[in-house]
Amino acid sequence: MTNWYTADFHFGHENIIRFCDRPFRDSGHMDTVLIENLWSRVGSMDDLWIVGDFAFGPKAKDAPYLESLFGQLPGARKHLIIGNHDLQPTLDLPWDSVSHLAEVRDGPKKRAQTLCHYPMITWNRARRGALQIFGHVHNNWLGSRNSVNVGVDVWDFKPMRFEDIERRARSLPVNKHWVDVEHNARGP
Repeated sequence: MTNWYTADFHFGHENIIRFCDRPFRDSGHMDTVLIENLWSRVGSMDDLWIVGDFAFGPKAKDAPYLESLFGQLPGARKHLIIGNHDLQPTLDLPWDSVSHLAEVRDGPKKRAQTLCHYPMITWNRARRGALQIFGHVHNNWLGSRNSVNVGVDVWDFKPMRFEDIERRARSLPVNKHWVDVEHNARGP
């Protein structure tokens, strides 16, 4: 079983193509490619963590459309970390879990990694090397050494394993405010 992380699909959202310079003809094309990319990685026994913004725009209120998309998601368990665009019809889908924040044990040391749609400055066990996994900012920011954006706009529209996220984290700069909030920490 593998945990896969992703964020900011914005299924059905025509304008996100222009706003984030996504390489799709229209939202139908985008939806199809995003689903295909999920299936190319997420296995039948895996967990899929969507770190916010499943759908947006008029279609985000269309329950049959959302149910159809949800029915196409791969994986044994599907989890939603609530984002600012996740409306009640999205929350009502048969997710295995729905929350604003979650801690998921992952990585070689099985540390509790923190998932929240929004980037944070600190979180539980941050001093001990736990990463924070977020979305929300699309292609505006990759993150920092200990807080990584898993949005589709910065991962080739594909979900990522923790190992990929951890590798990217090592290549990112330390957050310049880290010492302000965790001044006794060993550092990320």
